[in-house]
Amino acid sequence: MEPTPYQLVYANRTGRPSGPVVRLLGTVLRGVREVRAQADPYADAWHADNLDVLARPGRRWVALGDSMAQGVGGTTHRHGWAGVVARRLQDAGRDEQIVNLSATGARVPDVLEQQLPVLDALLARGEVAGVAVVIGSNDLFGRRRHAEALPEAMRELVDRLPDGAVVASLPQPRPAARAANRWIDAAAAAGRIRLVDLRVDGPRSWKGLVAADFFHPNDAGYEGLADAIEPVVRRALEGGLVGRR
Repeated sequence: MEPTPYQLVYANRTGRPSGPVVRLLGTVLRGVREVRAQADPYADAWHADNLDVLARPGRRWVALGDSMAQGVGGTTHRHGWAGVVARRLQDAGRDEQIVNLSATGARVPDVLEQQLPVLDALLARGEVAGVAVVIGSNDLFGRRRHAEALPEAMRELVDRLPDGAVVASLPQPRPAARAANRWIDAAAAAGRIRLVDLRVDGPRSWKGLVAADFFHPNDAGYEGLADAIEPVVRRALEGGLVGRR
C-alpha cells in the first residue's frame, strides 16, 4: 500500500522581508525592482510543483538553497539551476522528480531550520534519491554578523546532510567563504558529500550572464551553473535512495 503523500506546509519562503538595501535599490533601479518582483510568484510556482510531485508515488531528488535554485533572474521559475538540472535529467531519461525546498533570501541557517526538517521527513519515507545544495551567497553579502557566522553554520550543514549529498563550494574570494569551504572540502575528502567546486567549475566570466539587477544570473548564467552541477547530481542519483544520518 502506498504511503499517503507528505503534507507540505512549508511554502518556499524564509518569512523575512527583503533587506533594506534591496528595498532601497528597488525604488530607484527598475532592474532590481523587476527581478525582486519574481520572488513571490516563483515561490508559489515551486510550492505548487512540489505538491504535485509529492502527491504521486516515485523517486525524488531534493534541491536546497536560495533564490538561485528558485530561478530568480531567469525567465521562469524553471530557469534557475535547480530547474535546468531537473530538465536535463529528464531529457537524459532519468525518472526522479525534483522537490525544490529553496527560498529567496535564504541563508545557511534557513536551510538548517526550515529546509532540512522537510528533507528529513522525506528521507524518513524512503523516497529521496539525491540531495543538492547551493547556499551561502546571502550570508556573505548580508550583514557582517551573517558572514562571521557562515563557517560554523556550514560546518553544521555538511554534518547534518545525508551521505552522498551534492554540495557546491563558494567561489567568492572572501575570508568567510574560504573558511566555510574548508568544511565542505573536508567532508568531500572524507567521502561524506559530493563536491561541485564552483571555485574552478561553472562560468569563467559572468559577462552577459546576469539578470537586470546585475546580481542574479539570467537564463544563460543558470545554464552555466547547471553545467557544473548536473553531472555531479547525475552521478549521485546512480547510487540509489539516500538514507538519514
